[in-house]
Amino acid sequence: MVLAVIACYGQSSSAPAPLTPPATPFDRVHRLSEQGKFDEALAILSDLSKATPPPKNLAHEYGATYYRKGDYLNAVTWLKQASLENPDDGEAVQLTGLSLYLAGKPNDAIPYLEKIQSWYPSANVDAAYILGVAYIQTKQYANARAAFAKMFQVPPDSAAAYLFTARLLLRFDFGPIAEEYGKKAVELDPKLPLAHQMLGELYLYQSKIAEAAEQFERELALNPGNPVAYYKLADAYSRAQKFDDAEKLLQRSIWLDSTSTGPYILLGKVLLKKGETQLAVRALQRAVSMDPNNNIPHHLLGQAYRDLGRTEDSQRELKLAEQLQSREDSKQP
Repeated sequence: MVLAVIACYGQSSSAPAPLTPPATPFDRVHRLSEQGKFDEALAILSDLSKATPPPKNLAHEYGATYYRKGDYLNAVTWLKQASLENPDDGEAVQLTGLSLYLAGKPNDAIPYLEKIQSWYPSANVDAAYILGVAYIQTKQYANARAAFAKMFQVPPDSAAAYLFTARLLLRFDFGPIAEEYGKKAVELDPKLPLAHQMLGELYLYQSKIAEAAEQFERELALNPGNPVAYYKLADAYSRAQKFDDAEKLLQRSIWLDSTSTGPYILLGKVLLKKGETQLAVRALQRAVSMDPNNNIPHHLLGQAYRDLGRTEDSQRELKLAEQLQSREDSKQP
């Protein structure tokens, strides 16, 4: 009985309820922004701006809302004002830099992104990445390498830093500098994984087939378990019309990784070139089952069915490939 009384006492309804933070004037603005209702959120901010005095941090909220809406130039105007009102507003500085970059002004964005990095050494990785890309776009390659090295936590003069930067230079179509940095990575560490593969992809993109094949072969000598290198080397061999060698390499790639669509598509192409149409159909059917919205395997499958005299199946696949391509084209800016 005593224990029961103690238990009831411990659960007394007189215990204070947990405190909830008071609502702020901007709570509804935040909720509307999260729902993508930016114009409604901005209308509320407009009403709040008419108060006397207006709420504190109004410029910050305006800037953040415009940023989320994708109206970067208006965001910059308000975020700069927010920084003037509160020099310690790190988020406003960061969003100013991101807004300037996304508005197509990477050179203007850099000072803001640099400043936020110095304030927050472990700042948002996206901001660090965009700082590195802004350096690339303004041809400050050494600074880009330092930014990416910091992001990946490697020394800025290391082979890894050169490789990371080369990979991103290649992505943004800075081919000559990407080649220079890739070669520097190999020079610093001849056994660095993926360095030869990066150079091979660059040469393949440039249609330097012999050079690409050499780099992929070197990559495989370092890492014979790399399925992507087998696939890429097969691509080089197929362009050189070495279809038997390409087929063997694609089989190895698929054995090591059966989850990637690319090797199945390329295998279908190679088998069609070899006249092994029925085997090509099997490879392409597998690719379609893995990625049904990819127009390429549907188109190749349509060609294969046509070669086999399966006219109805061929027309269906070719029509579907055309529809998927049109859908993809409509998404392009």
